[in-house]
Amino acid sequence: MNISQHNIDDLNATITLNIEKDDYAPRVKKNLNEQRRKVDIKGFRPGMAPMSLVEKIYGKSILLEEVQTFVSENLYKYIEENKLRLLGEPLPNETEHQQINWDAPGDMEFKFDIGLAPAIDIAYSKKDKIPYYKITITDDERNKYKEALLRHHGQLVYTEEAGEEDFIKAILTQGEYTVEDGYISLKTIQDKKLKAPFLGKKAGDELDVNIKETFTNETDLAALLKVKKEELEKFGPVFHIKITEVKRFEPAEPDQELYDRLFGSDEVKSEEDFNRKVDEQLANEHAQESEYRFTIDAREDALKKAKLKLPESFLKRWLLHANEGKLTAEKIDNDFDSFADDLRWQLLRGYLAKTHELKITEEEMLSHALKMARYQFAAYGLHNVSEEHLSHYANSIMANEQEIKRIYEKMEEDKVIACIKDAVTPDEKEITPEKLQKLYEKK
Repeated sequence: MNISQHNIDDLNATITLNIEKDDYAPRVKKNLNEQRRKVDIKGFRPGMAPMSLVEKIYGKSILLEEVQTFVSENLYKYIEENKLRLLGEPLPNETEHQQINWDAPGDMEFKFDIGLAPAIDIAYSKKDKIPYYKITITDDERNKYKEALLRHHGQLVYTEEAGEEDFIKAILTQGEYTVEDGYISLKTIQDKKLKAPFLGKKAGDELDVNIKETFTNETDLAALLKVKKEELEKFGPVFHIKITEVKRFEPAEPDQELYDRLFGSDEVKSEEDFNRKVDEQLANEHAQESEYRFTIDAREDALKKAKLKLPESFLKRWLLHANEGKLTAEKIDNDFDSFADDLRWQLLRGYLAKTHELKITEEEMLSHALKMARYQFAAYGLHNVSEEHLSHYANSIMANEQEIKRIYEKMEEDKVIACIKDAVTPDEKEITPEKLQKLYEKK
């Protein structure tokens, strides 16, 4: 067997494997013998069928299997021994390939195209500047945050007459079918003409309503009538509605009871204290947002600095092959720029992590998984989950290979970004949340 490599350019090459019959014939013979021992052919005892018959039945499939295995093993052995940094996987050459007579096999030639990773040479110094946006807290943002907090801790209270965004509890009837506790949110009724009959109504008032016109969302209508969506068709459009309660949502009052609930006993005693606490929370959120924005800008700076070229034609062909039936050539063309930048950043990230000897330990990954667990429980409003339960959940995350990969990549990126930040001069700029949002919109 002979393996050779022809470099088309710095990013594309072809590997040629010339194999002789003696390379694969012993493997085929061994496989045929093993097949003969275990095959059950009618008229012959197990293991006693003539080799000529076994070869006639299984010979070609075994030949194909063994040649394919031999070629694959030696192709990847060559890649490993020569430390070739590939992008994607080797693909059979489409223009130069030998026609093989599998009925009378002899010497064979196989050609594979490969895409090579570009050479990387990137370094940072304090002369390099990357924007670092320090987000200022505006009065408008503070007021909106406070308003959101008050609404989050608000509640429904009884009111006399139904208004535009109120809630109605009612008994709905149609023939013999009755819903005792139907809840209607007037806010969800978009058509003003259909909402009008409810406005000003009080507990005890009654009206007939075409519910199929009023509630166009079938999921909401099924929930109102307490049936499955498939059952809606059995009802006529008009229901009789008797209102039993009218409620209105009112935000919480910024009083001592709320302050204690939000921040702990006697931590906040005045509106001034309340503003201070809100500013602390906003500052924490802004700090995280500043770091996130720096990550985006640092990545963009790295891509511009490195100017990595990729074997684009090969990669498009490989993407089409690897996602056969899932992606079209047109889809790949449309999304390729985004894919290419992600791949360039992945290469740069790996290079910087290796160059600066950035390590990620199992303890660090578990700690990150714990943070993920704590955040996920907090998102559901569960802030007092026991450490034992958090640890159990974190271990379940670590048992998932895809989650482990995501955690590793995120931690590697965080360490690389921190390394870049330490090496360059962050160009601090004050910015309002509104102007920061416009930066994202421009991108």
